[in-house]
Amino acid sequence: MIISARIITFFADSSRSKASKQILLTGAVAAVIGASPGAYARPAARVGAYDGIWNVVFSTQTGSCSSTNSVPFTVSGRRVSSAGGGKVTGGISRGGMVAVNISVGASHASGSGRLVGNSGSGRWSGIITGDRCSGSWQATRSSSF
Repeated sequence: MIISARIITFFADSSRSKASKQILLTGAVAAVIGASPGAYARPAARVGAYDGIWNVVFSTQTGSCSSTNSVPFTVSGRRVSSAGGGKVTGGISRGGMVAVNISVGASHASGSGRLVGNSGSGRWSGIITGDRCSGSWQATRSSSF
């Protein structure tokens, strides 16, 4: 921070009242503190650790649903949504625990699990084209933002 000669002269001038000097000195100190690097080094809004597009592959283990389906999800902050291919709503904790609801036409399912780094896994269950099914899912982050 640059302190101008005019400010120094002002404080050195003994004709100013003591109260005026105190007020201005307090303001100058506050300005210097406010201009410290720490005041401007505020971190930008933290990008979620799991933000990005995730490719999620669902494997059926019980029921007569198709054996595998793949659906892209978007994670942004604490929200999980569709990246195409149906309606996806859900959330994710800071620790990576995820819970979602998925619907495509008359089919709907819910799932939960955990993401760690660029991958994740969990369980799902639902009614797909009229059949009750359940299984597991595996996720891989395909891109970050």
